[in-house]
Amino acid sequence: MLARVLSASVTGIDATPVEVEVDITRGLPAFSTVGLPDNAVKESRERVRSAVKNSGYAFPAKRITVNLAPADVKKEGTIFDLPVAVGILIAEGIVPKESVEGYFVVGELSLDGSIRPVKGTLPVAVCAHGESRGIIVPAANSEEAALVEGLKVIGVESLAALVEFLCGRDDIEPFSVDINGYFDEDAETRLDLSEVKGQEYVKRALEVAAAGSHNMLMIGPPGSGKTMLARRLPTILPAMSLGEAIETTKIHSVAGQIGAGKVLITERPFRSPHHTISDAALTGGGQIPRPGEVSLAHNGVLFLDELLEFKKNVLEVLRQPLEDGVVTIARVAQTLTYPSSFMLVGAMNPCPCGFLGDLDRECRCSPLEIKRYRGKLSGPLLDRIDIHTEVPSVRFRELTDERRGEGSIDVKARVDRARDAQKERFKDAGVFANAHMSSRDIKKHCAVDLKSKSILENAVDKLSLSARAYTRILKVARTIADLDGSETINKEHISEAVQYRSLDRPVY
Repeated sequence: MLARVLSASVTGIDATPVEVEVDITRGLPAFSTVGLPDNAVKESRERVRSAVKNSGYAFPAKRITVNLAPADVKKEGTIFDLPVAVGILIAEGIVPKESVEGYFVVGELSLDGSIRPVKGTLPVAVCAHGESRGIIVPAANSEEAALVEGLKVIGVESLAALVEFLCGRDDIEPFSVDINGYFDEDAETRLDLSEVKGQEYVKRALEVAAAGSHNMLMIGPPGSGKTMLARRLPTILPAMSLGEAIETTKIHSVAGQIGAGKVLITERPFRSPHHTISDAALTGGGQIPRPGEVSLAHNGVLFLDELLEFKKNVLEVLRQPLEDGVVTIARVAQTLTYPSSFMLVGAMNPCPCGFLGDLDRECRCSPLEIKRYRGKLSGPLLDRIDIHTEVPSVRFRELTDERRGEGSIDVKARVDRARDAQKERFKDAGVFANAHMSSRDIKKHCAVDLKSKSILENAVDKLSLSARAYTRILKVARTIADLDGSETINKEHISEAVQYRSLDRPVY
């Protein structure tokens, strides 16, 4: 007898329907799986056999053929265990075939018949909703699948419980959640910008970066507070929309990083990989391709501490994600694309010894050593960083000051107003922040008067600013004007933007 059960295969962060066909015929006992299965899918026959027997059902001593259609798409993971087991029980007449017609089925089986959670449940749930079907998932994945509004979600803990449900002998209440409840945050438990002592100039640069989604690089001696400032950047970024939260959660679901208490990611991600990371771990890939750090930071912040300690080839692979907002992983069998729209924040020492420009400690590095050290950061990558700001050592008076600085809530309010202005400005251009403006957008929205042009000319000539810094200055100036609520870019906006190009100046 032939049985068909709908399931899905996850490719990138999206899922495509897969029809699991199970055919049982007379002949020597055998169990074969076709349709480009990987090793995990092939090994499912042993898990399915034991799970069916230990759930109290006879496993057929016949020839069993499982086809995963379409057969030209590679199938990976343990997601097909449960649909294969259900298909066998349908083919044996234990489960009515019409009982699963309205559902996608996914799940990994244990040998005792219990059902384990699987990766990528949210993309499969989105696919099932698009096909106007419900979904049967492991009980541990029920909440994740229920994030898709209007989807009927049946969570099951064991194969025996699922059979009872499909045969109509037991009723399982569809799982549902209030998605708005995930956005209720307790701001008091988060990091706050007011905890950083001093560094008012850098806090202002951080606010400008957040308001325009600009990439930022902080240069300062050890212990000046670069990491502390970077970790508080997400607290002043605009709140995530539902669409952003769903997209971010899909990436983390595929990567297997959705755990208990973290079903929907509503806070902007902050990823801080160690400098020993490989290029594949940063951008994604592997024998079984998975999202890398640039994708896990999607809609959030990727912080690279000790930037120049990263291998040069690792830094260079950032160029395409920074430019395109996606990362493409090409393999012989398939090509995957993961979203990677993030804010890059880097931190580095000003010189090899770390004390160039420090008022208390003397730098021991020669100009040649400093030039060679900074040369590790290539021009093309530096070209994609809008704001370079120096982070000086904090003075004792500032460290012992008991006055509380401006908090993240107040700064975020100004950032939100600036982002709202940008949304209105670019509503028909497909751009969401000033940092993403094209040359045409810059020409249209970044016009400057004669006084501002004079400042730009002096900056290029006297401060040795490079030509590539010109458009970056205009973008940052546009953001500063938005923070001031100004429709036009004035000379003070240009002047401030010029100050955020410290690495374009000579060392001495």
